[in-house]
Amino acid sequence: MTPTSARPLWQGRTLVLVGIVLFAFSLRSAVASLSPLIDHITVDFAMPVAIIGLIGTAPPVCYAVFGILTPLFERRLGLERLTVLAIVVVTVGMVLRGLAADPLGLLLGTVLIFAAVGVGNILLPPLVRKYFPDRIGLVTTIYTTTMAVATLTPPLIAVPVADATSWGFSLGMWAVFAGLALIPWIGMLVRERAGAADEDIEPPNPRVFGRMWRLPLAWALAVGFLAAGTIAYTSFAWLPQLLVDTAGVSPAAAGALLALFAAMGLPASLLVPLLVTRYHATRLLFGVAVVAGMTAIAGLLLAPQAAPWLWVALLGLEPLLFPLTLVLLGLRARTHEGSVALSGFVQSIGYAIVAVFPVGIGLLHDATDSWTAPLLVLACVVAAAIPAGVVVARRVTIEDAWERRHGTW
Repeated sequence: MTPTSARPLWQGRTLVLVGIVLFAFSLRSAVASLSPLIDHITVDFAMPVAIIGLIGTAPPVCYAVFGILTPLFERRLGLERLTVLAIVVVTVGMVLRGLAADPLGLLLGTVLIFAAVGVGNILLPPLVRKYFPDRIGLVTTIYTTTMAVATLTPPLIAVPVADATSWGFSLGMWAVFAGLALIPWIGMLVRERAGAADEDIEPPNPRVFGRMWRLPLAWALAVGFLAAGTIAYTSFAWLPQLLVDTAGVSPAAAGALLALFAAMGLPASLLVPLLVTRYHATRLLFGVAVVAGMTAIAGLLLAPQAAPWLWVALLGLEPLLFPLTLVLLGLRARTHEGSVALSGFVQSIGYAIVAVFPVGIGLLHDATDSWTAPLLVLACVVAAAIPAGVVVARRVTIEDAWERRHGTW
Protein backbone atom coordinates (compact mmCIF):
# COMPACT_ATOMS: atom_id res chain seq x y z
CA MET A 1 0.00 0.00 0.00
CA THR A 2 1.35 3.37 -0.93
CA PRO A 3 1.60 5.62 2.09
CA THR A 4 -0.45 8.80 1.97
CA SER A 5 0.93 11.93 3.61
CA ALA A 6 -1.40 13.21 6.29
CA ARG A 7 -2.92 16.67 6.19
CA PRO A 8 -5.09 18.44 8.77
CA LEU A 9 -8.39 16.64 9.24
CA TRP A 10 -10.52 19.70 8.48
CA GLN A 11 -8.45 21.07 5.60
CA GLY A 12 -10.79 21.25 2.63
CA ARG A 13 -12.87 18.40 4.07
CA THR A 14 -15.11 19.98 6.71
CA LEU A 15 -18.29 19.49 4.72
CA VAL A 16 -17.71 15.81 4.02
CA LEU A 17 -16.66 15.07 7.62
CA VAL A 18 -19.85 16.64 8.96
CA GLY A 19 -21.77 14.72 6.30
CA ILE A 20 -20.24 11.38 7.31
CA VAL A 21 -20.99 11.98 11.01
CA LEU A 22 -24.63 12.99 10.37
CA PHE A 23 -25.07 10.11 7.92
CA ALA A 24 -23.77 7.61 10.48
CA PHE A 25 -26.00 9.05 13.20
CA SER A 26 -29.07 8.86 10.98
CA LEU A 27 -28.42 5.24 10.02
CA ARG A 28 -28.27 3.98 13.60
CA SER A 29 -30.94 6.21 15.17
CA ALA A 30 -33.32 4.91 12.51
CA VAL A 31 -32.63 1.34 13.55
CA ALA A 32 -32.71 1.77 17.33
CA SER A 33 -35.83 3.93 17.76
CA LEU A 34 -38.63 1.40 17.12
CA SER A 35 -38.31 -1.56 19.49
CA PRO A 36 -38.72 0.44 22.76
CA LEU A 37 -42.13 1.68 21.52
CA ILE A 38 -43.83 -1.58 20.55
CA ASP A 39 -45.93 -1.55 23.75
CA HIS A 40 -47.10 1.99 23.01
CA ILE A 41 -47.93 1.14 19.39
CA THR A 42 -50.03 -1.91 20.33
CA VAL A 43 -52.31 0.35 22.36
CA ASP A 44 -53.44 2.01 19.10
CA PHE A 45 -53.56 -1.07 16.87
CA ALA A 46 -52.80 -4.77 17.18
CA MET A 47 -49.40 -5.94 16.04
CA PRO A 48 -49.61 -9.49 14.64
CA VAL A 49 -46.76 -11.76 15.62
CA ALA A 50 -45.92 -12.20 11.93
CA ILE A 51 -45.44 -8.44 11.47
CA ILE A 52 -43.25 -8.19 14.57
CA GLY A 53 -41.22 -11.11 13.28
CA LEU A 54 -40.80 -9.49 9.86
CA ILE A 55 -39.71 -6.23 11.47
CA GLY A 56 -37.20 -8.16 13.58
CA THR A 57 -35.70 -10.01 10.63
CA ALA A 58 -35.76 -7.04 8.23
CA PRO A 59 -32.40 -5.52 9.24
CA PRO A 60 -29.97 -8.35 8.35
CA VAL A 61 -32.02 -9.38 5.30
CA CYS A 62 -32.09 -5.84 3.90
CA TYR A 63 -28.42 -5.38 4.73
CA ALA A 64 -27.53 -8.56 2.84
CA VAL A 65 -29.65 -7.78 -0.23
CA PHE A 66 -28.55 -4.17 -0.53
CA GLY A 67 -24.97 -5.12 0.20
CA ILE A 68 -25.05 -6.92 -3.15
CA LEU A 69 -27.00 -4.19 -4.97
CA THR A 70 -25.13 -1.14 -3.67
CA PRO A 71 -22.02 -1.56 -5.87
CA LEU A 72 -24.35 -1.69 -8.89
CA PHE A 73 -26.14 1.48 -7.79
CA GLU A 74 -22.83 3.20 -7.04
CA ARG A 75 -21.49 2.56 -10.53
CA ARG A 76 -24.50 4.35 -12.00
CA LEU A 77 -24.91 7.20 -9.52
CA GLY A 78 -21.55 7.70 -7.79
CA LEU A 79 -20.89 7.77 -4.06
CA GLU A 80 -22.27 11.21 -3.32
CA ARG A 81 -25.52 10.91 -5.31
CA LEU A 82 -26.21 7.48 -3.87
CA THR A 83 -25.53 8.82 -0.37
CA VAL A 84 -28.08 11.58 -0.91
CA LEU A 85 -30.61 9.05 -2.23
CA ALA A 86 -30.06 6.79 0.80
CA ILE A 87 -30.59 9.69 3.21
CA VAL A 88 -33.77 10.74 1.38
CA VAL A 89 -35.16 7.20 1.63
CA VAL A 90 -34.27 6.99 5.35
CA THR A 91 -36.03 10.31 5.95
CA VAL A 92 -39.15 9.25 4.04
CA GLY A 93 -39.19 5.92 5.88
CA MET A 94 -38.96 7.64 9.26
CA VAL A 95 -41.84 9.98 8.39
CA LEU A 96 -44.01 7.11 7.10
CA ARG A 97 -43.29 5.06 10.20
CA GLY A 98 -44.21 7.96 12.47
CA LEU A 99 -47.49 8.46 10.57
CA ALA A 100 -48.36 4.74 10.37
CA ALA A 101 -51.99 3.95 11.15
CA ASP A 102 -51.74 0.15 10.86
CA PRO A 103 -49.13 -2.64 11.02
CA LEU A 104 -48.57 -2.68 7.24
CA GLY A 105 -47.75 1.04 7.23
CA LEU A 106 -45.30 0.50 10.06
CA LEU A 107 -43.71 -2.41 8.19
CA LEU A 108 -43.46 -0.41 4.94
CA GLY A 109 -41.68 2.48 6.64
CA THR A 110 -39.37 0.08 8.46
CA VAL A 111 -38.41 -1.79 5.28
CA LEU A 112 -37.65 1.50 3.49
CA ILE A 113 -35.44 2.53 6.41
CA PHE A 114 -33.52 -0.72 6.53
CA ALA A 115 -33.06 -0.79 2.76
CA ALA A 116 -31.46 2.66 2.91
CA VAL A 117 -29.43 1.70 5.98
CA GLY A 118 -28.18 -1.35 4.06
CA VAL A 119 -26.93 0.98 1.32
CA GLY A 120 -25.42 3.37 3.87
CA ASN A 121 -23.55 0.58 5.62
CA ILE A 122 -21.74 -0.17 2.37
CA LEU A 123 -21.05 3.46 1.45
CA LEU A 124 -19.40 4.68 4.66
CA PRO A 125 -16.06 2.81 4.36
CA PRO A 126 -15.55 3.88 0.70
CA LEU A 127 -16.47 7.47 1.56
CA VAL A 128 -13.81 7.47 4.26
CA ARG A 129 -11.34 5.83 1.86
CA LYS A 130 -12.08 8.42 -0.85
CA TYR A 131 -11.94 11.63 1.19
CA PHE A 132 -9.69 10.66 4.11
CA PRO A 133 -7.07 8.20 2.78
CA ASP A 134 -4.57 9.75 5.21
CA ARG A 135 -6.94 9.56 8.21
CA ILE A 136 -8.82 6.29 7.76
CA GLY A 137 -8.38 5.20 11.37
CA LEU A 138 -9.39 8.52 12.91
CA VAL A 139 -12.46 9.07 10.73
CA THR A 140 -13.56 5.45 11.15
CA THR A 141 -13.28 5.97 14.92
CA ILE A 142 -15.41 9.11 14.65
CA TYR A 143 -18.22 7.51 12.66
CA THR A 144 -18.29 4.15 14.48
CA THR A 145 -18.42 6.01 17.81
CA THR A 146 -21.24 8.13 16.40
CA MET A 147 -23.03 4.91 15.47
CA ALA A 148 -22.58 3.57 19.01
CA VAL A 149 -23.98 6.78 20.52
CA ALA A 150 -26.86 6.80 18.02
CA THR A 151 -27.67 3.20 18.97
CA LEU A 152 -27.74 3.96 22.69
CA THR A 153 -29.62 7.28 22.56
CA PRO A 154 -33.07 6.40 21.11
CA PRO A 155 -33.84 3.64 23.65
CA LEU A 156 -33.07 6.09 26.46
CA ILE A 157 -35.45 8.82 25.31
CA ALA A 158 -37.99 7.09 23.06
CA VAL A 159 -40.43 6.14 25.83
CA PRO A 160 -40.28 9.48 27.74
CA VAL A 161 -40.88 11.39 24.50
CA ALA A 162 -43.74 9.06 23.55
CA ASP A 163 -45.30 9.52 27.01
CA ALA A 164 -45.06 13.30 26.68
CA THR A 165 -46.31 13.45 23.07
CA SER A 166 -47.11 10.29 21.10
CA TRP A 167 -45.32 7.22 19.81
CA GLY A 168 -45.66 8.58 16.27
CA PHE A 169 -43.81 11.77 17.19
CA SER A 170 -41.18 9.77 19.06
CA LEU A 171 -40.55 7.67 15.95
CA GLY A 172 -40.80 10.47 13.42
CA MET A 173 -38.64 13.06 15.19
CA TRP A 174 -35.46 11.29 14.04
CA ALA A 175 -36.31 12.34 10.48
CA VAL A 176 -35.12 15.83 11.47
CA PHE A 177 -31.58 14.54 11.96
CA ALA A 178 -31.72 12.64 8.68
CA GLY A 179 -32.88 15.84 6.97
CA LEU A 180 -29.93 17.72 8.45
CA ALA A 181 -27.64 15.03 7.05
CA LEU A 182 -28.80 15.98 3.55
CA ILE A 183 -27.37 19.51 3.79
CA PRO A 184 -23.63 18.74 3.61
CA TRP A 185 -24.12 16.07 0.95
CA ILE A 186 -26.11 18.38 -1.28
CA GLY A 187 -23.28 20.85 -0.78
CA MET A 188 -20.85 18.15 -1.93
CA LEU A 189 -22.91 17.59 -5.08
CA VAL A 190 -22.86 21.33 -5.80
CA ARG A 191 -19.10 21.37 -5.30
CA GLU A 192 -18.73 18.36 -7.59
CA ARG A 193 -20.68 20.07 -10.35
CA ALA A 194 -18.49 23.10 -9.94
CA GLY A 195 -15.48 20.95 -10.74
CA ALA A 196 -14.14 20.38 -7.26
CA ALA A 197 -14.62 16.60 -7.26
CA ASP A 198 -11.62 14.34 -6.92
CA GLU A 199 -10.30 13.65 -10.41
CA ASP A 200 -8.12 10.73 -9.34
CA ILE A 201 -10.96 8.31 -8.62
CA GLU A 202 -10.66 5.19 -10.77
CA PRO A 203 -13.38 4.58 -13.36
CA PRO A 204 -15.95 1.94 -12.41
CA ASN A 205 -15.17 -1.65 -13.30
CA PRO A 206 -18.27 -3.89 -13.36
CA ARG A 207 -16.13 -7.02 -12.87
CA VAL A 208 -14.62 -5.94 -9.56
CA PHE A 209 -17.43 -7.21 -7.31
CA GLY A 210 -17.27 -10.64 -8.96
CA ARG A 211 -13.57 -10.86 -8.18
CA MET A 212 -14.28 -10.76 -4.45
CA TRP A 213 -15.63 -14.33 -4.58
CA ARG A 214 -12.17 -15.56 -5.60
CA LEU A 215 -10.13 -13.74 -2.97
CA PRO A 216 -9.38 -15.39 0.42
CA LEU A 217 -8.81 -11.91 1.88
CA ALA A 218 -12.38 -10.87 1.07
CA TRP A 219 -13.77 -14.09 2.55
CA ALA A 220 -11.65 -13.70 5.69
CA LEU A 221 -13.02 -10.19 6.24
CA ALA A 222 -16.54 -11.53 5.73
CA VAL A 223 -15.93 -14.23 8.36
CA GLY A 224 -14.69 -11.63 10.86
CA PHE A 225 -17.74 -9.48 10.15
CA LEU A 226 -20.23 -12.33 10.53
CA ALA A 227 -18.54 -13.51 13.75
CA ALA A 228 -19.17 -10.07 15.24
CA GLY A 229 -22.70 -9.81 13.85
CA THR A 230 -23.70 -13.30 14.97
CA ILE A 231 -22.75 -12.67 18.58
CA ALA A 232 -24.35 -9.21 18.56
CA TYR A 233 -27.70 -10.12 16.95
CA THR A 234 -28.02 -13.41 18.83
CA SER A 235 -27.24 -11.71 22.14
CA PHE A 236 -29.80 -8.96 21.60
CA ALA A 237 -32.37 -11.63 20.78
CA TRP A 238 -31.63 -14.28 23.41
CA LEU A 239 -29.11 -13.17 26.04
CA PRO A 240 -31.70 -11.96 28.60
CA GLN A 241 -33.62 -15.24 28.46
CA LEU A 242 -30.39 -17.24 28.58
CA LEU A 243 -29.30 -15.37 31.71
CA VAL A 244 -32.66 -15.82 33.40
CA ASP A 245 -32.63 -19.55 32.63
CA THR A 246 -29.00 -20.36 33.44
CA ALA A 247 -27.70 -17.67 35.79
CA GLY A 248 -30.90 -17.27 37.77
CA VAL A 249 -31.00 -13.49 37.45
CA SER A 250 -34.23 -11.52 37.43
CA PRO A 251 -35.64 -10.16 34.15
CA ALA A 252 -34.71 -6.63 35.26
CA ALA A 253 -31.13 -7.70 35.98
CA ALA A 254 -30.99 -9.51 32.64
CA GLY A 255 -32.00 -6.26 30.92
CA ALA A 256 -29.26 -4.39 32.75
CA LEU A 257 -26.74 -7.04 31.71
CA LEU A 258 -27.85 -6.69 28.09
CA ALA A 259 -27.19 -2.94 28.41
CA LEU A 260 -23.70 -3.82 29.70
CA PHE A 261 -23.20 -6.01 26.63
CA ALA A 262 -24.17 -3.12 24.35
CA ALA A 263 -22.05 -0.61 26.26
CA MET A 264 -18.90 -2.63 25.63
CA GLY A 265 -19.12 -1.54 22.00
CA LEU A 266 -18.45 2.11 22.78
CA PRO A 267 -14.79 1.81 23.92
CA ALA A 268 -14.21 -0.67 21.09
CA SER A 269 -15.46 1.90 18.56
CA LEU A 270 -13.13 4.51 20.04
CA LEU A 271 -9.96 2.45 20.27
CA VAL A 272 -9.97 -0.28 17.64
CA PRO A 273 -9.59 1.80 14.43
CA LEU A 274 -6.71 3.81 15.91
CA LEU A 275 -4.96 0.68 17.19
CA VAL A 276 -5.17 -0.83 13.71
CA THR A 277 -3.98 2.20 11.74
CA ARG A 278 -1.27 3.38 14.16
CA TYR A 279 0.04 0.13 15.62
CA HIS A 280 -1.07 -2.50 13.07
CA ALA A 281 -2.72 -4.41 15.90
CA THR A 282 -5.06 -6.46 13.71
CA ARG A 283 -3.74 -9.86 14.80
CA LEU A 284 -3.76 -8.85 18.48
CA LEU A 285 -7.32 -7.53 18.29
CA PHE A 286 -8.58 -10.68 16.61
CA GLY A 287 -6.91 -12.61 19.43
CA VAL A 288 -8.56 -10.46 22.10
CA ALA A 289 -11.99 -10.90 20.47
CA VAL A 290 -11.63 -14.66 20.18
CA VAL A 291 -10.25 -15.18 23.71
CA ALA A 292 -12.91 -12.92 25.23
CA GLY A 293 -15.71 -14.61 23.30
CA MET A 294 -14.53 -18.13 24.11
CA THR A 295 -14.03 -17.31 27.78
CA ALA A 296 -17.49 -15.79 28.00
CA ILE A 297 -19.14 -18.80 26.36
CA ALA A 298 -17.18 -21.20 28.59
CA GLY A 299 -18.30 -19.22 31.64
CA LEU A 300 -21.93 -19.28 30.53
CA LEU A 301 -21.68 -23.03 29.93
CA LEU A 302 -19.75 -24.12 33.03
CA ALA A 303 -20.41 -21.52 35.73
CA PRO A 304 -23.16 -19.11 34.62
CA GLN A 305 -24.07 -18.09 38.17
CA ALA A 306 -20.49 -17.44 39.29
CA ALA A 307 -19.97 -14.09 37.55
CA PRO A 308 -22.67 -13.33 34.96
CA TRP A 309 -21.60 -9.69 34.69
CA LEU A 310 -18.05 -10.81 33.79
CA TRP A 311 -19.24 -13.29 31.16
CA VAL A 312 -21.50 -10.65 29.60
CA ALA A 313 -18.75 -8.01 29.58
CA LEU A 314 -16.34 -10.44 27.90
CA LEU A 315 -19.00 -11.47 25.39
CA GLY A 316 -19.52 -7.77 24.63
CA LEU A 317 -15.86 -7.50 23.66
CA GLU A 318 -16.15 -10.06 20.87
CA PRO A 319 -18.07 -7.68 18.54
CA LEU A 320 -14.99 -5.42 18.48
CA LEU A 321 -14.51 -7.34 15.22
CA PHE A 322 -17.20 -5.03 13.78
CA PRO A 323 -15.25 -1.73 13.93
CA LEU A 324 -12.10 -3.72 13.16
CA THR A 325 -13.61 -5.01 9.94
CA LEU A 326 -14.95 -1.59 8.99
CA VAL A 327 -11.55 0.05 9.21
CA LEU A 328 -9.96 -2.84 7.31
CA LEU A 329 -12.45 -2.33 4.47
CA GLY A 330 -10.67 0.97 3.85
CA LEU A 331 -7.15 -0.30 4.49
CA ARG A 332 -7.35 -3.52 2.46
CA ALA A 333 -8.27 -1.77 -0.80
CA ARG A 334 -6.17 0.76 -2.68
CA THR A 335 -8.77 1.80 -5.27
CA HIS A 336 -12.14 3.45 -4.95
CA GLU A 337 -14.00 0.73 -6.86
CA GLY A 338 -12.19 -1.96 -4.90
CA SER A 339 -13.26 -0.39 -1.63
CA VAL A 340 -16.93 -0.26 -2.71
CA ALA A 341 -16.86 -3.84 -3.98
CA LEU A 342 -15.09 -5.15 -0.87
CA SER A 343 -17.50 -3.34 1.46
CA GLY A 344 -20.50 -4.67 -0.47
CA PHE A 345 -19.19 -8.23 -0.57
CA VAL A 346 -18.18 -8.45 3.09
CA GLN A 347 -21.35 -6.91 4.47
CA SER A 348 -23.76 -8.73 2.16
CA ILE A 349 -22.21 -12.13 2.85
CA GLY A 350 -21.88 -11.34 6.56
CA TYR A 351 -25.44 -10.14 7.06
CA ALA A 352 -26.93 -12.94 4.92
CA ILE A 353 -25.42 -15.53 7.26
CA VAL A 354 -26.03 -13.49 10.42
CA ALA A 355 -29.76 -13.33 9.59
CA VAL A 356 -30.02 -17.09 10.08
CA PHE A 357 -28.56 -17.24 13.59
CA PRO A 358 -31.12 -15.54 15.88
CA VAL A 359 -33.88 -17.76 14.49
CA GLY A 360 -31.65 -20.83 14.32
CA ILE A 361 -30.43 -20.43 17.89
CA GLY A 362 -34.01 -20.11 19.10
CA LEU A 363 -35.09 -23.25 17.22
CA LEU A 364 -32.09 -25.18 18.53
CA HIS A 365 -32.91 -24.12 22.09
CA ASP A 366 -36.52 -25.22 21.67
CA ALA A 367 -35.47 -28.54 20.16
CA THR A 368 -32.96 -29.37 22.91
CA ASP A 369 -34.66 -27.53 25.81
CA SER A 370 -31.17 -26.38 26.77
CA TRP A 371 -28.71 -23.57 26.09
CA THR A 372 -25.72 -25.93 25.79
CA ALA A 373 -26.01 -26.68 22.07
CA PRO A 374 -26.70 -23.03 21.10
CA LEU A 375 -23.66 -21.87 23.08
CA LEU A 376 -21.48 -24.54 21.44
CA VAL A 377 -22.63 -23.33 18.01
CA LEU A 378 -21.69 -19.76 18.95
CA ALA A 379 -18.30 -21.02 20.14
CA CYS A 380 -17.72 -22.51 16.67
CA VAL A 381 -18.59 -19.16 15.07
CA VAL A 382 -16.10 -17.36 17.32
CA ALA A 383 -13.43 -19.98 16.56
CA ALA A 384 -13.89 -19.35 12.83
CA ALA A 385 -12.42 -15.88 13.40
CA ILE A 386 -9.01 -17.42 14.22
CA PRO A 387 -7.95 -18.35 10.65
CA ALA A 388 -9.74 -15.24 9.36
CA GLY A 389 -7.58 -13.08 11.61
CA VAL A 390 -4.41 -14.71 10.30
CA VAL A 391 -5.39 -13.84 6.72
CA VAL A 392 -6.57 -10.27 7.24
CA ALA A 393 -3.58 -9.38 9.43
CA ARG A 394 -1.34 -9.55 6.34
CA ARG A 395 -0.87 -6.00 5.16
CA VAL A 396 -1.89 -6.49 1.54
CA THR A 397 -4.79 -5.11 -0.45
CA ILE A 398 -7.36 -7.00 -2.48
CA GLU A 399 -5.75 -5.51 -5.59
CA ASP A 400 -2.35 -6.90 -4.53
CA ALA A 401 -3.88 -10.29 -3.81
CA TRP A 402 -5.64 -10.38 -7.17
CA GLU A 403 -2.52 -9.38 -9.10
CA ARG A 404 -0.46 -12.09 -7.40
CA ARG A 405 -3.02 -14.76 -8.28
CA HIS A 406 -4.50 -13.62 -11.58
CA GLY A 407 -2.36 -10.86 -13.08
CA THR A 408 -3.41 -7.27 -13.86
CA TRP A 409 -6.13 -5.79 -11.66
